[in-house]
Amino acid sequence: MSADLEAALEEAYTVCRLGADGLPPPALASRVRAVVTGGGKGLPAAVWDQLPALEIIAVNGVGLDAVDLDRAKASNVNVAITPGVLTADVADLAIGLWLSLSRRMMVADAYVRGRGWASGAPLALSRTASGRAVGVLGLGEIGLAIAARATPFAREVIYHSRRPRSGVPYAYAESPLELARRSQVLFVATSGGAETRNLVDAAVLDALGPEGLLINVSRGTVVDEAALVTALEEGRLGGAGLDVFAHEPDVPTALLGREDVVLQPHRGSATVEGRSEMARLVLENLAAHFAARP
Repeated sequence: MSADLEAALEEAYTVCRLGADGLPPPALASRVRAVVTGGGKGLPAAVWDQLPALEIIAVNGVGLDAVDLDRAKASNVNVAITPGVLTADVADLAIGLWLSLSRRMMVADAYVRGRGWASGAPLALSRTASGRAVGVLGLGEIGLAIAARATPFAREVIYHSRRPRSGVPYAYAESPLELARRSQVLFVATSGGAETRNLVDAAVLDALGPEGLLINVSRGTVVDEAALVTALEEGRLGGAGLDVFAHEPDVPTALLGREDVVLQPHRGSATVEGRSEMARLVLENLAAHFAARP
């Protein structure tokens, strides 16, 4: 969490931090009424079990896949997120990953820094980014923002979600497999969780093809990571831009040395402005709860 959010929480509340064992101190656990957590961390059951007075889980992010919503409902525990405030930043990064991957910007950067340009060493050509068929898997707030940003570059924009979305100018694909078949660049922007685990599997990657690009800014679990590594190694996928991974912060070793992959440390919302707005909304959510406001 941002330093500003940490400081504001310390100023407004009695803050109980998890101990080295990953659990709250027993002397304070029974008094905890609110939890502030990240979308990827959520609230582990072992911690929740120690919090009998819990009233609200305030997520500093938009992901809910790590929060047991059924338990929250059964226990009358409110769950709050920070929607909207990080949408633009995540979408911007997604487009940046696409352009960087297509134009081999990371490779060219290393080429210049390593004096390859100065020495006259050869550098392979990149591929044109514009004029491609762009697919968006998950047309929520972030998916819509990605589609809007991709439209000026794309030949067409196609999407798949649980159901068609009315009032959008994009073509609908009936399945992730059909979406991949019709796309040259596939953005993954769907929610995480059990329902979407390995939604992008070997078949989807094969449908995207040896010149296709996969950009994932949602959750690492949405993509079958082992199948992704294999597809890249066997040349069945053209490249990947990844901000998220299945077992963060661990990244498959096989990805680290590849020039057809651009890697980021789950930093879609990691801007000064984005984190400031997220912190503000977390604090507003907590204040509203304790004041019995919506």
